[in-house]
Parts: sequence; structure tokens; C-alpha cells
Amino acid sequence: MQDYTDFAEKNGVKLLKDGKCQFCGANTKNGVRECLEIFNLGFQEIDFSDTKNYIYRFLIVDAHTLQHPEIHGRWNNHFHLSRLHLIFKYNIKWTYKLSPQLSDYLNKYKLHNQGEYLNPPKILERGNIRTTDIIEKSTNETSCKDLIKKWALEVYNKWNNSHEVADYIAKEFLIENKNALQHRV
Repeated sequence: MQDYTDFAEKNGVKLLKDGKCQFCGANTKNGVRECLEIFNLGFQEIDFSDTKNYIYRFLIVDAHTLQHPEIHGRWNNHFHLSRLHLIFKYNIKWTYKLSPQLSDYLNKYKLHNQGEYLNPPKILERGNIRTTDIIEKSTNETSCKDLIKKWALEVYNKWNNSHEVADYIAKEFLIENKNALQHRV
């Protein structure tokens, strides 16, 4: 299984070991590695075992992935941007069950769009909220959730040059999964 260093190498990116995160600009001392550690450890103010808080996990994953596309496979951008599009534009109450359904749809989509590439916003211009901001500025669960929502929305808006593709994927996904979306609890 490939990790982020493999994807960086494949994408021709040299990972810096010191200083701020070279992709999002997070105020780290050990670059993207530390940014990923913060992301992976989560934000302790939120109880992610509570199902009503799952949405914040999805928002965190999408925002962080889209701020760091150089360390992920290129189709990750389609998935994470489309999921944010479904959440923000279509008000879909995302669940863990929907993620494999979106992946399945994207696998079909890829067959007819193999040359498609979503061009990310410029490095360091993918949103002003970063992992370190959430750690430093959130004082309780409510402020942490508010910052995460703002972070995800800000990153989503920075990818506006790809919203048309995300909207197409979202609409087709909604059509294909209409019954599942209507009958879920």
C-alpha cells in the first residue's frame, strides 16, 4: 500500500522536513509530516464515537486531503470535492455507508473520463484555515466544530474551478443512489 511519501514522489514533489507545511502553510515545525500527525490524531474536543459528530470527521478528511493533493492519488480529489459538494450544495447528511457508494460511482465515472484531472488551487492558496489553526483556536467542542465547518467550506470554495465536475458527479451519484438516500435512517 502506498503512503503519502510514495504519492509525493510519484507526483514529483520533494517533501520538506522542517518548517511550515509546504502545501497548506500550517504553522508546523516539521512540515507536512506534522500536519498529517495533527490530522491523524484528530481534534480531541469532539467525541467522534458519537454518530452525530461523524460529519465533522468527513469534513476534516475532505478539507485536509484537498489542501494536500500532492500526497494523494489524483482521483482522491474527485471523491473529496464531490463529497463536500454533496454536503454543502445538496445538503446530504453524509454517513459512512455513503462513502463506498460514492467510490463505486466514481469507479464507473473513471472508465469514461480517464484523462480527467482536477487542477488544484495553487500551493498555499487552498484556504486560510489549517490543522494548526483548529488546534490553536478552538477552545471547546462548539468552537472546534465551527472552525472545522469553516475550514471545509473555505477549502471547498477554493476548488471552485472544479465545481462543475463535482456537480456532475454529485447529480449522477444522487440519481444512481436515489432509493438508498430516501430510505436511510
